[in-house]
Amino acid sequence: MLLAIDIGNTQIVLGVFDKNNMKSSWRLTTTPYRTADECYTQVLAFCGACEIKPAELSGVAISSVVPSMTAAFEKMVLNRMSHIGESFILKPYELPFIKIKYDSPRSVGADRICNGVAGYERFGGPLIIVDFGTATTFDVIEDDGAYKGGIICPGIETSSAELVRKAAKLTKVDFEFPDNIIGESTEKSLQSGIMYGELEMIDGLNRRIWKELGTECKVIATGGLAPVIAVRSETITEIVPFLVLDGLNRIYRKMQK
Repeated sequence: MLLAIDIGNTQIVLGVFDKNNMKSSWRLTTTPYRTADECYTQVLAFCGACEIKPAELSGVAISSVVPSMTAAFEKMVLNRMSHIGESFILKPYELPFIKIKYDSPRSVGADRICNGVAGYERFGGPLIIVDFGTATTFDVIEDDGAYKGGIICPGIETSSAELVRKAAKLTKVDFEFPDNIIGESTEKSLQSGIMYGELEMIDGLNRRIWKELGTECKVIATGGLAPVIAVRSETITEIVPFLVLDGLNRIYRKMQK
């Protein structure tokens, strides 16, 4: 079985795969100074929760946008999981089976390429993938599977936290859609702006991408807040919460072959 680790700026998502079947998943808060031993205690807790023995894991694959955490998990595998040997660290620009059309292929986040690989294999192309994370990202996959590029916007949690930090009388609110667009309290007004603002941005940018591509195409949503936003969207057609882990598992198995 494969332990797949997606290290993001806000959260780390763990998943265990038996071939293409994800048996279980877990989310951790990203702590940049977490040690390799601390990482291992979290992996042990995860394995215990899903009733898997660490010795049953045959590989570890890591997709990361936080270099310090990449090093910690890599050290964890070498020191604590010696039966595996070295972990597989995803470097998208080295993959032989996906063309990256970015001006600088090395600058594309590993998570975005994981999304692209899994999205294309599951749904074909052309395709738009909207990932709700620290940033809300749009990734565009062409009809031949090439990674064309995308859009990066502040995520819901990122933008709302900054607004609350800058405005003395505003407080954190739950990420829920209010019943009415016109808020009749500060809390409802803030929820309306955050949630409906995000929704309109998503649909508006997807339509602009369609126009630039010259065709309407399938739009996939992923990430922790995808189910909350996507159900209200007029352009999103599918919700796949763990698309990054799925892509990381697929890439790992391709590279092993």
